[in-house]
Amino acid sequence: MKLSILIPVYNERSVVERSLSLVLAAPLPEAMERELIVVDDRSTDGTWEILQRLAAENACIRLHRHEVNRGKGAAVRTAIQHADGDFCLIQDADLEYDPNEYPLLLKPLLEGHADAVFGSRYLAGEQRRVLPWRHSMINKGLTLVSNVFCNMAFTDMETCYKVFRTDLLKSIPVRSDRFGFEPEIVMKSAKRKFRIYEVPISYHGRTYEEGKKIGWRDGIKALGAILRFWVIDDLYAEPYGRGLLNSLTGTPQYLSWTARILRPYVGDTVLEAGAGIGNIAGRLMGKKLRYVAAESDPVYLHALRNRFLRTPNVEVRKLDPAAPADYEGLEGRFETALCLNLLEHAEDPAAVIALLERAVAPGGRLIVLAPQGPALYGSVDRTLGQKRRFRREELCAMLVAAGLQIERVHELNKIGAPAWWAYGRLLRRRYISKPTLKLFDKTVWFWSRVNGLLPWRGLSLVVVAGKPGSAA
Repeated sequence: MKLSILIPVYNERSVVERSLSLVLAAPLPEAMERELIVVDDRSTDGTWEILQRLAAENACIRLHRHEVNRGKGAAVRTAIQHADGDFCLIQDADLEYDPNEYPLLLKPLLEGHADAVFGSRYLAGEQRRVLPWRHSMINKGLTLVSNVFCNMAFTDMETCYKVFRTDLLKSIPVRSDRFGFEPEIVMKSAKRKFRIYEVPISYHGRTYEEGKKIGWRDGIKALGAILRFWVIDDLYAEPYGRGLLNSLTGTPQYLSWTARILRPYVGDTVLEAGAGIGNIAGRLMGKKLRYVAAESDPVYLHALRNRFLRTPNVEVRKLDPAAPADYEGLEGRFETALCLNLLEHAEDPAAVIALLERAVAPGGRLIVLAPQGPALYGSVDRTLGQKRRFRREELCAMLVAAGLQIERVHELNKIGAPAWWAYGRLLRRRYISKPTLKLFDKTVWFWSRVNGLLPWRGLSLVVVAGKPGSAA
């Protein structure tokens, strides 16, 4: 295993060599390697020359430099992009934090309890320098405000020591260039529902005379960052599918409408291929004997495991819906297979249907939810990574060709079709705005009731297909 230590540096000529020597000598768990990703944020006091010498002397140090000064957040963002380790630990280049406490920070991660660990200066650590009262109160006040908006109980939001699983940290888009990084990463980690632990750490804080850089103006900006990232759900580095799934978590009425349509056809044993982050699974799993939420994307898999960690009837499984080998042992095991918003991304939709059909027991059902209307295909579909939209006859023919019998077809969300055409074909927008989605969700109670009265076809199709034979 490897630990990537991310070190942003700006004008630390007097302490940087001593600081990096402590990081290089810090104890690590057995068989764990380290790499130091050092990003110089355009230092002007001779720090860069010292870093170049240290990097030449030690192969563990990987050195990068910004051409202009951009701030701590920008430096951390650059370091994240170059990290190769299993875990990422953020370390300031000063001497305020003690690298000897790395094993304490890593323990919850290595034991599998946590996705992220924050070191707290206000829990009972071994040592803590007594600093000016106002500085401590500002830190605690910012932590309190952050807790109110992210609904967490942190004791030290502004701490430097934050350790993440690298795959998760790389999946978070970091937008703040300066000290807004701390409230941003806390808010996004909370919204992503990471399992976060705090551990007590020592703290040897500096005064402003000794080189401390953060000031009261940064505190005001931190308040702005808390409010900004509370309002904006910018949670995934790849915005297409992940951004859509996150937006759908903000449309609970639409999801409930979809679940109401699916529920009468869903049996006691269910395989959902392409379960995403569990939006539909969370609404259908109740009282099922076995619900397998299957995904191929590692970030989705992580979200599913967190969500259903203590749900005994839900099994999270890695499954590529187009890979025959991933279906071994699943043949004929399920009363229902769900294929929701999946076929439009597949290279060969018919092959995916054929594989899912094999997992359905005789007398069971395969239920497909897919976007309808090739004439609606536009810029929004392309942004979402969708390769196609289906005609009703085409989708039904694929299911029949797989040996299934069409039982019922639902036209879902007819009111959404004109808006989709306007955004994707007329205006050529890449996304549907969050306020538009919110407004739609608040009026779903009405549109779901008049859906059958509208004379055009729906934005999506729900096709229920049965497998011939007697139910097991």
